[in-house]
Amino acid sequence: MRIGELAARTGTTTRTLRYYESRGLLTARRGDNGYRTYDEADLVLLRQIRTLQDFGFDLEETRPFVECLRAGHPSGDACPASLAVYRRKLAELDRLVDELGAVRRKVAGQLERAERAREELSAEAEVPGGPEPVCELGGRTS
Repeated sequence: MRIGELAARTGTTTRTLRYYESRGLLTARRGDNGYRTYDEADLVLLRQIRTLQDFGFDLEETRPFVECLRAGHPSGDACPASLAVYRRKLAELDRLVDELGAVRRKVAGQLERAERAREELSAEAEVPGGPEPVCELGGRTS
């Protein structure tokens, strides 16, 4: 198949395929007419790259999977180097989840403090002679 058909079948652009080729992830053969030609193996390879990128892998992280497929394995994650990339990605995701959890706890704490302060201000406003409630936008509530 030619580059346009491969791009359409993988949901990408010809420009992206040329970029993959420049990075050594995709190898085009040339027909007698000079056009790039691809086969079903290239389709499998590109689907592997696209799936990994959808999972958040950067392009370079897909290389071991591509090499595994090129070595003749039926799956790009059948090789030890691919498994190592999975392990690194999982460790990275675990760190991100931990960081997000810490940020979430801080935001929840801020919300709790803000709600308590608002309740205290509201209670003070109900005391005769207490402060007049003020709208968040700077106007008076009356």
